Amino acid sequence: MKSQKKREILHSKRGNLQYLEHCRVMVKDGRVLFLQADPGQTDARYWNIPVANTTAVLLGPGTSITQAAVRLMAESGVMLGFCGGGGTPLLASNEIEWISPQSEYRPTEYIQSWMKFWFDDQKRLQVARFFQAKRIEYLQRVWKKDLRLQEYGFDIEEMLLSRALDAHQKYAKKAESVTQLLAAEGRFAKELYRHAANATGQNDFTRDPESMDLANQFLSHGNYLAYGSAATCLWCLGIPHAFAVMHGKTRRGALVFDVADLVKDAIILPLAFIGASEGLLEREFRQECLDALTRHESLDFMFDVVKSAARHGGSVS
Repeated sequence: MKSQKKREILHSKRGNLQYLEHCRVMVKDGRVLFLQADPGQTDARYWNIPVANTTAVLLGPGTSITQAAVRLMAESGVMLGFCGGGGTPLLASNEIEWISPQSEYRPTEYIQSWMKFWFDDQKRLQVARFFQAKRIEYLQRVWKKDLRLQEYGFDIEEMLLSRALDAHQKYAKKAESVTQLLAAEGRFAKELYRHAANATGQNDFTRDPESMDLANQFLSHGNYLAYGSAATCLWCLGIPHAFAVMHGKTRRGALVFDVADLVKDAIILPLAFIGASEGLLEREFRQECLDALTRHESLDFMFDVVKSAARHGGSVS
């Protein structure tokens, strides 16, 4: 009987981003496991990490990892990040926030296509506009069908929010420079924060990544989950993080930010405010984000948008 060749799960179809703390990641019997001491017990417990179905792993405080575990994770294309408690801030990274598996056999077609438009300011601006249009499209799609968000009043039919969406789409289409597009994005973000704060009864909210209030902490934490998906998408397509279309003037790895922004407003932002209003624990909020990112096929969406931008460049619409 012929043995069947093992089929790799596409990253766009994988379901796991994992955060680990106070454990040792190792290889045992050919599998990647993490060893965690159980308080009050004399024995240690092993837990399996399904690397073939995992997109990214964040290693928090008290973690260590063996070279063999890193090798097996790299073979499966798993992104690794070392971070502080709860997933932020990132402590060790390659380019922006993730340690990428190294492979000389990733595709070249997408980076070659990306380079055809990237050095042309107008074509790069057109792709940035395309990203903004897709960002709004995804938000509308998610908020229309997610009952959890609708329960808290995240409704795209709400008059002020609808006006903000229309205004951002108009400004994005007419923007004559990335600076103008970033300004429009900033105004739109403030409107979303205002709407989310009002919907969840947190009217005194101010976005500050250094703040210790739950909404700000959850926003920072959830954003890193989106960054992990974006980094995975770009690694699979072979596009370096430095070739951003919007944020590249200030951060070398800013293309991760550009791609993560496609889904952050739709999922991370509302769940952060909802989680803060309900007083969720960090792990409960993280699980809600992971479930929503999987349920709304966020990684598939990222792949589709980045592929389309690479293939069509300045002609995307």
